[in-house]
Amino acid sequence: MSTFGHHFRVTTAGESHGKSVSCIIDNCPPNLPLTEEDIQPQLNRRRPGQSSITTPRNEKDRVTIHSGTEFGRTLGTPILLTVPNEDQRPHDYGDATVDVFPRPSHADWTYLEKYGIKASSGGGRSSARETIARVAAGAVADKWLRAAYGVEIVAFVTSVGGIKLFEDDGESMSADPGFLSLAESITRDQVDGFLPVRCPHQDTSRRMEERIAELRDAHDSTGGTVTCVIRNAPSGLGEPCFDKLEAVLAHAMMSIPAVKGFEIGSGFRGAEMTGSRHNDPFVPAPAVSAAEAKMGIPRSRLQTKTNNSGGIQGGISNGMPIFFRVAFKPPATISQDQTTARYDASGEGVLAAKGRHDPCVVPRAVPIVEGMAALAIADAVMAQHARQLGIHMAKQ
Repeated sequence: MSTFGHHFRVTTAGESHGKSVSCIIDNCPPNLPLTEEDIQPQLNRRRPGQSSITTPRNEKDRVTIHSGTEFGRTLGTPILLTVPNEDQRPHDYGDATVDVFPRPSHADWTYLEKYGIKASSGGGRSSARETIARVAAGAVADKWLRAAYGVEIVAFVTSVGGIKLFEDDGESMSADPGFLSLAESITRDQVDGFLPVRCPHQDTSRRMEERIAELRDAHDSTGGTVTCVIRNAPSGLGEPCFDKLEAVLAHAMMSIPAVKGFEIGSGFRGAEMTGSRHNDPFVPAPAVSAAEAKMGIPRSRLQTKTNNSGGIQGGISNGMPIFFRVAFKPPATISQDQTTARYDASGEGVLAAKGRHDPCVVPRAVPIVEGMAALAIADAVMAQHARQLGIHMAKQ
């Protein structure tokens, strides 16, 4: 349950209020330039305490590479990354009521049912603190994909509660001119220019920030969506039938804490369209640029005129930008008294939840989505490498 990927494989460990969070990366290609400075920027984007609308937990989230590199380059051997928990406060959860009442919409009860024991503080492995390891490993995958293929992965906030970057006008996101413009060229630096929310539109971002602050002051929370765009992914990625590329991406995204929805390309709006509107006609792709040719980056001979498919057809990437949207529920920890049943089913009572929490997770979820996307794409690329090698050997 703690390992993701078959080829580029990551195993994570650590609880929310334990000593550290860590991961081991297997099969990272050798000779890739890699130091802590390559990983830290994504962890800084994920860490708590970034602004007044995030949890006040004060963590530096400094990563250390313990193995798998020498003189700033990967060796091809397992890479061990660790991040210490410096501002852990297990006593925040020491109220007797936590042992009497399961917290509504948390994993307290389900973990107890599964294992017969649960972490006594925070959410243990179900806490979003666990995602540190995903972001760290994803940063490594991201660097390899960018160096080898020029892959660019950028995510940004597209809604908070009922406030949306792209208004629901009956069209799918894949047909929205504003989205298409962002999908073509937006960068992570540009997204971070709209802190603290990371929604790339000044007025919308301001309204989202005000709404999150309003709910924080009311001791409540809200959900939202994050949209991710993957540019320059090679064509041919994806394994029919059960490991279709969109299925792997859905698996990756749905494994993130608090995620309750995933849609790719035209998504649910596509179900309301006709085939004649939804189909993506093929056209010749532009010639490979001189820079791409110099890097040896492969590009597809064809592309599609529209991209309702979200860059994936038949479960296999077609060379167009891959894009999808992820829905996050409101954080379950709210500083309000809530009625809930006792663990022993002897009746109900009132639970006063304690601890530090985000009133909305989506601003900090952006690098988590990017990290899991990088892990999914890196694994798919390696699977395709293995297949192409087999085809080459069969021809000899």
